[in-house]
Amino acid sequence: MLASRRRFRLDTERMILRLPEHSDYRMWSAVRESSASFLKPWEPAWSNDHLSRRAFTGRVQWSARVRQQGTALPLFLIRRADNQLLGAITLDNIRRGPAQVGTVGYWIGQNFARHGYMREALQGVVHHAFTELDLSRIEAACLPENAASRAVLEKCGFKYEGVAQSYLQIDNRWRNHVLYANLRGDRRGRTDVG
Repeated sequence: MLASRRRFRLDTERMILRLPEHSDYRMWSAVRESSASFLKPWEPAWSNDHLSRRAFTGRVQWSARVRQQGTALPLFLIRRADNQLLGAITLDNIRRGPAQVGTVGYWIGQNFARHGYMREALQGVVHHAFTELDLSRIEAACLPENAASRAVLEKCGFKYEGVAQSYLQIDNRWRNHVLYANLRGDRRGRTDVG
């Protein structure tokens, strides 16, 4: 299913969620650079040119392409009050057919963490995925010690499903991740994690 060519936008109470644009480069690189020590423990290793304009241009082109193909929805979180870029959320690996599933990942700048922005963005993306994209399942994974990310997922209706061994390389090491999922029309009971 191909997405339409019109500009995509999701509105939440305090934010506009939209695809990255070339004009976002300076703000994006400033937020990423100032938050580097906050973000790097949770992300794959940054390439040497991670913050370059060239790398960002590739990111913008990739975002438009995968949105058009219907395989991902990479969105920037823009605060409505002042047009400040706060972070990003991506619904990726969208698979159709019998699965109807996607995987969500996200990051937020250090100065904007713990203000409920990511919870608001995640709720908006999940709602869109279930109602507009007709997905049945949204998956997420994070490092076991990432208490903030786990709390956001749980507050947004994601339930713990288990551990994936050596799931992703984080800081150049294969790391285990805890797996979560949010199901449309979820009838599972509460799952307590020990």
